[in-house]
Amino acid sequence: MTDLQHDPHDQAARHDPAYDHLHAEPDFARLRHLYRSFVFPATVAFLSWYLLYVVMCNWATGFMDTVVVGNLNVGLVFGLLQFVTTFLLAWVYSRYSSRRLDPLARKLDDQYLELIRKDR
Repeated sequence: MTDLQHDPHDQAARHDPAYDHLHAEPDFARLRHLYRSFVFPATVAFLSWYLLYVVMCNWATGFMDTVVVGNLNVGLVFGLLQFVTTFLLAWVYSRYSSRRLDPLARKLDDQYLELIRKDR
């Protein structure tokens, strides 16, 4: 076969076996679990909050037009809270990642480098 006609499974067969070793590590499974246990609920919560904002703007216009102070209404407050929520979520994820994910990722990276050194 030429390079243009290669079997798609050849690429998978040529990958570094160190990845298989790391994939089998309990720390790798733990890292994936910790990542997913934060990201999926946070994403659902954030998108729900955003969808609530859109729904309220479309179907609860009377409530969103309610004046809070001066020219500031509930709709504007909700809109500004979208920005606050975004930055707050990024900050919380950064702290979570630094405390829980990064140490495991560093450990797996060190294991990978050790495996690579052994193969040379």
